Amino acid sequence: MHFHYDVPGDDFSCAGSASAEMKKKLKQLGIPFDVVKRTAVAMYEAEINMVVHAGGGEADIDILDDEIVIVMKDHGKGIADIEQAMQEGFSTAPTLVQELGFGAGMGLPNMKRNSDFMTIDSKVGVGTTVTMRIKLSSDGAGNGGG
Repeated sequence: MHFHYDVPGDDFSCAGSASAEMKKKLKQLGIPFDVVKRTAVAMYEAEINMVVHAGGGEADIDILDDEIVIVMKDHGKGIADIEQAMQEGFSTAPTLVQELGFGAGMGLPNMKRNSDFMTIDSKVGVGTTVTMRIKLSSDGAGNGGG
């Protein structure tokens, strides 16, 4: 089963709408609660990053027999130093965004924490693609390793 969402940029009033819709659909499909929660959190964090840093993007979600695959793609400025960006508390968000309560530097770490496997492909000046996989078995996994 495949779902596609456009994530509008620079509009915090719409930020999180795709993850909220996906959460609703996963519940309707009877996906275990912890998997629904982890999927919603990981996807929400990616959406916020797209709004703050990339002017929006696209989300593609595939529900397979044993996992949920989330691919978040944008055409923003890219991530210059992925290792640094993965550090909790590191943020390049503008002050105004931080004053709105976003940009605390927890997005990528939370995405990794809530996924079973996560990869980031980013090119400066081109954009970023984050792929997250979340197992459908509720075995308490979730560390972004792989």
